Order: sequence, then structure tokens, then C-alpha cells
Amino acid sequence: MQRVFSGIQPSGIPTLGNYLGAIRNWVPMMDDHECVYCVVDLHAITQAFDHRELARATREMAAALIACGVDPDRCTLFVQSHVHAHTRLAWIFNCVARIGWLNRMTQFKDKAGKDRENAGSGLYVYPNLMAADIHAYHATRVPVGEDQKQHLELANDIAQKFNHDFGVEFFPNIEPMIQGVAARVMSLRDGTKKMSKSDPSDQSRINLTDDADAIALKIRRAKTDPEPLPAELAGLEARPEARNLVGILAAVTNATPAEVLRDHAGKGFGAFKEVLTEALVAHLSPIQAEMTRLLADPAAVDAALRKGADRASAIAEPIVTKAEEIVGFLPRR
Repeated sequence: MQRVFSGIQPSGIPTLGNYLGAIRNWVPMMDDHECVYCVVDLHAITQAFDHRELARATREMAAALIACGVDPDRCTLFVQSHVHAHTRLAWIFNCVARIGWLNRMTQFKDKAGKDRENAGSGLYVYPNLMAADIHAYHATRVPVGEDQKQHLELANDIAQKFNHDFGVEFFPNIEPMIQGVAARVMSLRDGTKKMSKSDPSDQSRINLTDDADAIALKIRRAKTDPEPLPAELAGLEARPEARNLVGILAAVTNATPAEVLRDHAGKGFGAFKEVLTEALVAHLSPIQAEMTRLLADPAAVDAALRKGADRASAIAEPIVTKAEEIVGFLPRR
């Protein structure tokens, strides 16, 4: 089986967008891939963060992954900082990657904003650590959204330059696994913006821990337009909020947007939102219950992560040790 690597930052309770766009897609991959999944706490400190909350948020994210169906017994699930091979390989890649390559990374420009001179250097070299995360496991497939494709291309560039510079064929090429129709869940307040944990308005998103009343209120307040739902997908082209809600219902009911429109064409949003709320509550309630159970027993979550880190180290340690040998470092005997 091909080895898959994916990671997620512990930057708050996952949203419906995180779940439908990434986390849920990790689950079926465990059937036919060797999956290495990681809570990337090293990436979490590349921007402003609360050091008093980082450990709690890391455990919380791990619990969310498990509650969503990521089974620690069927994959390798761990915390990034628990496997030191990541940072060792990242330093090598810092020296292999070219400044010009990093200057082209649009995500740094987006995250650093206008005050780039005051951004932390970790944010600038973040793509090199992401490359190390993947290559430390010789992973060949990575599920990514469109916003991460550029970083994956850089990871391949780094691997190719390492192989060329040292005359080896050591790091394999990585293939992106672009996620499907539900990969971009948009804000409930603005259908042109991605649903985000960083949005100042909690009304813009559904959090995985929102109860039935909170979900109902947020869906009721979600921005729509005065027109009824069309019968065809073409009728959603200039209606981003309508398209978003149709896509969400399709995702949580395992239908296609075309099937949703077939069943609800001509309805106003009052009636449609009631159906959507009911479907969301039914889908998310078991996840919320499992998260509550897991977080009530943090020692069990931590034990699962320790086992995952041991398995991850067993894969990454010989690969990174060999990379250090190729570079020419004096081995520690």
C-alpha cells in the first residue's frame, strides 16, 4: 500500500469545513493506504498563539480526529513535536531549499500581510517543515486542498534537489490527492470566503462542538438570497450562499448537489434550512458525544498519541538518519 501523510494544526475546535474538507476524507483512506496522521503543533507556533492553551488544544484536536473516525489502531496518529525526526530533516531542507522558491509562496504573503518584516522566520520557512513532515516517512501521497498545492510542489522540488545534489535517488515524488466536491465549505456569512476558525464571527461557522440549538440558530441566520432553490446546478452559479448550503446538505447526506436540488427545487430557504439543520444535527451529534467521552479521559488520549509517536518514530528515524548520513554528518555511535 502507498503511504499517505497528512497533518492538521491544533488551532481551535475543528469546524464543519475542516471536517468535510479534510478530516472525514482521512477515514476511508485507512482501508487501502498506510496512513500517517499528525497534529502539527510545530506549525501552530509559526504565528501568534497562546502557549498556555497549546497542549490542551493539541489533545482536543486529537480527540476530534478520533471522534470523526480516525482510528489510532488502523493508522499512525501522533503529535508532530513528539517525533524529533521532523525538525532534523527540516533543518536539512532549510539548507536545500532556495530563497527564490520560498519568495514565491503565496500563503506566506497572505498570512504575513502587509507587515511582513515583523513576521516570524518560522512562518517563512514553514513550507520546508511541511516538506520534512512528508519526506520523513517517504510518503508518496498527500491529501491537500487547492491552497496547499504550491507547498506540495515545493516539497517535490526540495526532494529533487536533495537527490541531485547528493547523487542519490532517496526521496520519492509525492502525488497530491485533491479532495472532492465538499473540499471547500464556505462561511455562513459570506459564501465567497472559506469557513474558517479565525473568522471573528462565530456565526460564520459550525463548530464540531456546537449543540443542536447552536446549529439551528447559525443555520437560521446564515446568509441567503430571496430566490427559491433552482432545479438545476446552473441556477446556483451566481448564488454563492445558496450553493454553499446545498453543498453542505449534499455532503452530510452523502448525496450530490444535483440530487439535493432535485429534491428541494422551488423551496424557499426557510423550509430548506429546517431540513439542513436536522441533517447536520443528526450527522454531528455522534461525533460530539464521542469527543465529550474522549476529553473526559485525557490520559487515554495521551496514551494513544504516545503509541502513535512510537510507531511514527520507527518509520521516520531510519529514513532521517540515512538522510543525515547522505549529507555527510558524523554519525553518533
